[in-house]
Amino acid sequence: MQATDTQPALAERPAYWWISGLLLATAGVLAFSVRPVIIKLAYGYGVDAITLLMLRMLFSLPFFLAVAVWSGGRRGGAPMTGRTLAATLALGITSYYVASFLDFLGLQYVSAGIGRLLLFLYPTIVVVLSALFLGKPIRGREVASLVISYIGVALVLSSEWGHGGSDIALGAALVFGGAVCYAIYLVAGSRLVERVGSMRFTAYGMTAASVCCIAQFVALRPFSALELPWQVYALSVLMAVACTVLPVFMTAEALRRVGANTVALLGALGPVSAAALGALILGEAVTPAQAAGAVLVMVGVLLISLRRKAAV
Repeated sequence: MQATDTQPALAERPAYWWISGLLLATAGVLAFSVRPVIIKLAYGYGVDAITLLMLRMLFSLPFFLAVAVWSGGRRGGAPMTGRTLAATLALGITSYYVASFLDFLGLQYVSAGIGRLLLFLYPTIVVVLSALFLGKPIRGREVASLVISYIGVALVLSSEWGHGGSDIALGAALVFGGAVCYAIYLVAGSRLVERVGSMRFTAYGMTAASVCCIAQFVALRPFSALELPWQVYALSVLMAVACTVLPVFMTAEALRRVGANTVALLGALGPVSAAALGALILGEAVTPAQAAGAVLVMVGVLLISLRRKAAV
């Protein structure tokens, strides 16, 4: 748990503490799962990935700046040294800027449901990175998880191959690259989060990522690129508030209240809800092969996520 969070002892927690944590985790997962649907809707109005990502982070930035100022001024917070600040900003850029950019690019080629499913693979990537760089052995259960998860991915992508071919492969690779970036953040940032606190770490990291997104737009696009239909701005505000700011902090608070194990279990709702919303709102078809592959991916990921009770 984060050193700067105040949490009641297990025996002292009232019932509403657990229930509210479950509700926060569920709401956070569902809010995150709406994001790819909103991105796909915005693309229908002719906006490109660089501009859309910039608008999302531009509208998110005031909230993260406010939380950064508030969390930095809290009593009892660990001091933020220059080295810690640099590491926090670097990880925030890797996780929230690079990962988001790859996700936005990939969603130009794959459906919202497939995009969310590929992002859901990040726990399996954490296992591989931990083995490569931290010397943590990959045990039998984790091997089974990797095999099941990636058989599921192959099944999902093979069912789409005939409709998009190389575009599907490119989109899947981009979204998967975003999942790798997020996994790097988790592996490299776990101890850092414990030291500085989840709220401050998230606020500082998201602020750095927002600045990068805005700078990227200024460097690569003319300001005339902002001459967009009002619907793009409405969708960007919705994505910034409902699918970025709120779920980031809801998930952080849910982790504090119910632990990583329970949040991981509820995270399985993400690919399901994204696929359902994609079908209802965007008319994306879900074939039996995709459904079977999605089930395999979720089973494989949960095999890893639900075994680490000691980390809660």
